[in-house]
Amino acid sequence: MAASILIVDDDAVARRLVENMVQKCGYETVVVDSGDAAIAALTAADAQPIDAVVLDLVMPGLDGMGVLAKIRDAGLNVPVIVQTAHGGIDNVVSAMRAGAQDFVVKPVGIERLQVSLRNALNASALKGELQRIRHSREGRLTFADVVTRSEIMAGVLRIAQKAASSTIPVLVEGESGVGKELFARAIHGSGERKSKPFVAVNCGAIPDNLVESILFGHEKGAFTGATERHTGKFVEASGGTLFLDEVSELPLAAQVKLLRALQEGAVEAVGGRKPVKVDVRIISATNRKLLDRVKSGHFREDLFYRLHVLPLTIPPLRARREDIPHLLRHFLARFCAEENRPITGISGEAMAQLAQLEWPGNIRQLENAVYRAVVMSDGDQLGLADFPLAISQSPAMPEANGQHGEPLIVAPAFHSTAPAMVSGNEIPIAPLPAAGMLAMLTRSGDMRPLEEMENEIIRFAISHYRGQMSEVARRLKIGRSTLYRKLDEAATNDSTAGTDDAN
Repeated sequence: MAASILIVDDDAVARRLVENMVQKCGYETVVVDSGDAAIAALTAADAQPIDAVVLDLVMPGLDGMGVLAKIRDAGLNVPVIVQTAHGGIDNVVSAMRAGAQDFVVKPVGIERLQVSLRNALNASALKGELQRIRHSREGRLTFADVVTRSEIMAGVLRIAQKAASSTIPVLVEGESGVGKELFARAIHGSGERKSKPFVAVNCGAIPDNLVESILFGHEKGAFTGATERHTGKFVEASGGTLFLDEVSELPLAAQVKLLRALQEGAVEAVGGRKPVKVDVRIISATNRKLLDRVKSGHFREDLFYRLHVLPLTIPPLRARREDIPHLLRHFLARFCAEENRPITGISGEAMAQLAQLEWPGNIRQLENAVYRAVVMSDGDQLGLADFPLAISQSPAMPEANGQHGEPLIVAPAFHSTAPAMVSGNEIPIAPLPAAGMLAMLTRSGDMRPLEEMENEIIRFAISHYRGQMSEVARRLKIGRSTLYRKLDEAATNDSTAGTDDAN
């Protein structure tokens, strides 16, 4: 999903002009005609998330300065670009002091507006990343630090937010790299225990003979090498949260003692003589199906039901592709700052290709791909060549002509002569052929399946519009979520077909 820009202007003509320019820059738009409507769009509980605001300063009722004041009072971090007429320098100075990110002079040109929006979004992404890093180091992560625009993730966040208000045991399930620990920290940081310790332990990384010692502690001399007393993770986390990562890897002997600790609220150190009371909120995580581990005899059923009180499943990145552009922008901002690289963005072609990949390593893999690209790139913009994974997994685009020299069938909605803005450069796009002039694609004289033709049309449109997914969806007259779903289905079908051919 592209960044969403809120346009605020009481002048219908000016409003429409800015809307058209913002859309040509590849962004989604939300348009309102007053300051009060702008505040409602930014603060309503069910409002669409806004990434930046283009705000007219002079409006009847609540003017631009009033909107800036309300944004500041509400604690919103959205960047604001103000519009002013010639000679309004005093208003601009006041607006910048009131928190505006930038200003443009009416009538603004598309190049100036695009640079301003890109800078504002990059600065906002960097600010968000720095805040997330600071919160992580301070143990103060909340759900506001989770980067997502996915509808499927909205349901996960609602469940997690409810869990944060209690001490209910939570089991976070999901593939490696989806952000299970981030959710655990957000649950802790949003609850009553946020001022208390958050202690994480990777159960799969502890040698079997040291699990009990690390979790429950040991007394001096309890075993060879125990030269001093160790309190253990349960005691360290007392009053706060203990995060048991990869809990499915615990050996059965340790599972027995963990179950007893959860039942009695006390732990007994190795070599200890009496149990120690602890007040710990348990959040566990696993990248395996824990119930399958129970059925195979590798995990205790009674412990499973102790941990599996509130299961929270985080979907893989391939199931929420609309998050990829936002994650890319945040990672790019962070790594550019860390590596001191003046990279301004990612090309539309690269963005579209990256959004179609499977990402088996999920967010962690995406993060590492951006890190590598930032370090290795020689240009001021990341392109497809900077992502070897994207090139190696590039889906085959349809040729200009069919097998028998016949042109591809294209829906009438594709017909356009409008230029597309891609990462700051206006690239003229030739109009696609009108549907009435095209013949149906055939294969060996037979009609091709409708689903196959639809997939080729979508891929052709993505190529034609340089990966601008908003433009592709608009031309095809379908929603962006539908577009991503069809791409995902097409990738699944291609994978299945490849397997069948191999057999």
